[in-house]
Amino acid sequence: MPTEILMPALSPTMEEGTLAKWLVKEGDRVSSGDLLAEIETDKATMEFEAADEGIVGRLLVAEGTEGVKVNTPIALLLEEGESADDIAAAPAAPPPADPAAQAPAPGSQPGSQPAAAPAAPAPASPQATDGKRIFASPLARRIAADKGLELSRIKGSGPHGRIVKADVLAATATATPAPSAAPAAPAPAPAPAAAPAGPAAETVIAMYADREFEEIALDGMRRTIAARLGEAKQTIPHFYLRRDILLDELLALRSRMNAQLAGRGVKLSVNDFIIKACALALQQVPAANAVWAGDRILKLKPSDVAVAVAIEGGLFTPVLRDAESRSLSSLSAEMKDLAARARERKLAPHEYQGGSFAISNLGMFGIDNFDAVINPPHGAILAVGAGVKKPVVGPDGELAVATVMSVTLSVDHRVIDGALGAELLAAIKSNLENPLAMLA
Repeated sequence: MPTEILMPALSPTMEEGTLAKWLVKEGDRVSSGDLLAEIETDKATMEFEAADEGIVGRLLVAEGTEGVKVNTPIALLLEEGESADDIAAAPAAPPPADPAAQAPAPGSQPGSQPAAAPAAPAPASPQATDGKRIFASPLARRIAADKGLELSRIKGSGPHGRIVKADVLAATATATPAPSAAPAAPAPAPAPAAAPAGPAAETVIAMYADREFEEIALDGMRRTIAARLGEAKQTIPHFYLRRDILLDELLALRSRMNAQLAGRGVKLSVNDFIIKACALALQQVPAANAVWAGDRILKLKPSDVAVAVAIEGGLFTPVLRDAESRSLSSLSAEMKDLAARARERKLAPHEYQGGSFAISNLGMFGIDNFDAVINPPHGAILAVGAGVKKPVVGPDGELAVATVMSVTLSVDHRVIDGALGAELLAAIKSNLENPLAMLA
């Protein structure tokens, strides 16, 4: 029986994806590393490579199919000695998924149509007694199990030493039967269903039955955002710290630097200074440069700062690594590149995963202040409002006008206590109000 090629998990958060495009056709011979398909994840479109060599026997999932679960078979690969006869019973490729057809009709009752049978899980790869993985075709594993043979005692003749049908049949006469397996343990009782995150879809639809509305199906990105941020607000003990920051010195320095850098095509933004200020503050308060890891805290040495970028239908948080040691012009150039590719959904997973701290800036939209939701496993996120001219009392007690920016630091209390969070925010404020010191 041919080897199943499974829908890959191309990022840690990926649970399903869209098979956007096949790069091979049935009958093509492929080798390890050859491109097989383009897969759309919840974040980006990525190329999927073959892990083995053989002939593409059948494509099980059609181009454009959405909602393909990770580890679902998407193609069959013929190995040496196998032919199309081995896949005669395999299912034909389904037509592209129709999201509208998949979604329940408004007012429909659960169970009104028979549910599709769940796909059988792929057989687990056996392991030798030394813990090393044994590579064998599904048919070889099945025959060995039927005849009570240990795959660890069979030498494979297939690609990369893979055990195929002929190897098992050749070993049948001489192999020692495997010991009988222990009786299977009784299946555990099913866990209680989780409480719903809100009213059921049918309940909400019924509330608006007499109103005109458009129903919008959730794409992968929106489902991921809903799940992660819902989990964040329910499981992370947020607390909030607020400060006003005087921006006049920073704005004056930025104006002078941009005039000098104009010939190099560099234009610094206030956000570039904010990134640098936060990166330095994480070095000045190293205990706050940390993430929550379930049963422990990881304290990072570099300042890897994530910055929220709004795109159509969602957002990305690309990460600027080692930001504490980077120049403002370098940070500015990389941020522009990351933001542009984020909007095209061309970021690789390593470019938007990681970091210990995040920045969300809505000042350019005229928002004075807001509270941001922590992006786990980060320890904190800084919400940045607009710089606004306001009356302030100067050091001499005189009333003056200054450009004031309001910021809110959302903190995970499991990682950072109140006093430590206050120290971190004070360092950020000091860096922004004394911008020349950041250039030293």
